[in-house]
Amino acid sequence: MLSDKEIMRLANGSDIRGIAVEGVEGEKVNLTTEAANRIAAGFVKFLTLHYEKSPSELKVAVGHDSRLTADLLKNAVIEALTAMGVKTLDCGLASTPAMFMSIVLPETNADGSIMITASHLPFNRNGLKFFTKLGGVEHENIMTILKNACKIEEVKGNNPALVQKVDLVDTYSANLRKKICKKLGDVDKPLSGMHIVVDAGNGAGGFFAAKVLEPLGADISGSQFLEPDGHFPNHIPNPEDRTAMAAIQKAVLDNHADLGLIFDTDVDRMSAVLSDGEEICRNALIAMIAAILAPDYPYSTIVTDSVTSDELTTFLESDLKLHHLRYMRGYRNVINKCIELNLAGITAPLAIETSGHGALRENYYLDDGAYLAVKLIIAAANARKAGKDLSHLIDKLQYPAETAECRFKIVGVENFRAYGSKVLEDFQSRAIDREIEIAEPSFEGVRLIFKGDGKDGWALLRMSLHDPNMPLNIESKHKGGTKKIAAEVKALIKGFDNLDISALDNI
Repeated sequence: MLSDKEIMRLANGSDIRGIAVEGVEGEKVNLTTEAANRIAAGFVKFLTLHYEKSPSELKVAVGHDSRLTADLLKNAVIEALTAMGVKTLDCGLASTPAMFMSIVLPETNADGSIMITASHLPFNRNGLKFFTKLGGVEHENIMTILKNACKIEEVKGNNPALVQKVDLVDTYSANLRKKICKKLGDVDKPLSGMHIVVDAGNGAGGFFAAKVLEPLGADISGSQFLEPDGHFPNHIPNPEDRTAMAAIQKAVLDNHADLGLIFDTDVDRMSAVLSDGEEICRNALIAMIAAILAPDYPYSTIVTDSVTSDELTTFLESDLKLHHLRYMRGYRNVINKCIELNLAGITAPLAIETSGHGALRENYYLDDGAYLAVKLIIAAANARKAGKDLSHLIDKLQYPAETAECRFKIVGVENFRAYGSKVLEDFQSRAIDREIEIAEPSFEGVRLIFKGDGKDGWALLRMSLHDPNMPLNIESKHKGGTKKIAAEVKALIKGFDNLDISALDNI
């Protein structure tokens, strides 16, 4: 039986993550079927208190991406649910956003849902994400679920009579098609004449080509890696990965497509490629989605993570007349800030990270890569009717000349967060002593502003969300500027014996 410590170590922010299969040297399996079973039972306990219902009054949907251990963990989860008397929807292969929509869609109307996924992590990993009617659970909820699991032994006694197999992705896809048709005039084939290629990275996103685009008349020839394969044989299913982006660029150019879409494994993130091969990711993706939303939400606030560029701020505020709130890293942080603003009466239609996590107020604050793709497709179709290219939406967006990122490992320290806090405190104090400008407000870490002498940019040092390291991001308006800023940072951060800053030498 797993110890309490082994169960609690599976927490990873607002998710559960672990090693689910052998195959990588030095990485021992810790997300076992026993762990999945007990954690699912812990979620049932959480739901009974959340809704004030007995287990027999609950309905929980379960789905998974294409990972090798998907069925194994799903069976362990379903055994726990049904043994406790919970009505269970077996959704099979699905996306993370679809699993939340299993709660919203009237055809399924679940009380909660469990998605078995580890997003873009290597093939040997897996995990669990949980949803209620309020959306994805928070970190404190994960801790409660795990504490519940510590008190529960593995639950045996599967009851197949309580399991209903549903084609959730089919229902979810029909909902996306309906949104496209409504915006483009309810015609039968609103995407006729458009050539759109999809790269699913052998994850769960292949449905978007076959069940959303093709039925609406789009030419999807050239789409690739649509077949689920947990070995991920072609490239990492991650829109931030350079090899992955190069693959979708090549597919677009080789097939003379109008648009390319690439999803991560569980389809909560996406990026795009225009007909000329231009990447729409990171700052460009944020800018384009904001430009699409701006006419409907004038003077509203766009919430992003902390590493977006100054040029994006200029575009949002000067060209689109929106307000840019550069908040914290972490998709839950960005989404929760967006919700907070709207509850306070400040219109904020979009919360989005440079990683491609984008959540819209109009879509339940759900970070849904397929929904973002729908917004792009509608905009592309409308641009086509007007004789324009989608790129016209961001033709005024500028980019920094250089960007750089590295991570400083904290070594030999038990309480790495306390150590990192002291580093940041001293880092800021030293910057003040050297009369270097400090950006205010800064919602995480310390952001330094550099002007003149070929630098003109910033450096942000912060703590990692979960790991014992300190990421450093640098941006400059000049070629060679990041190296100059890195030299300034190095002078400010010397002398911390437990901080490995050797990565600075590679900038």
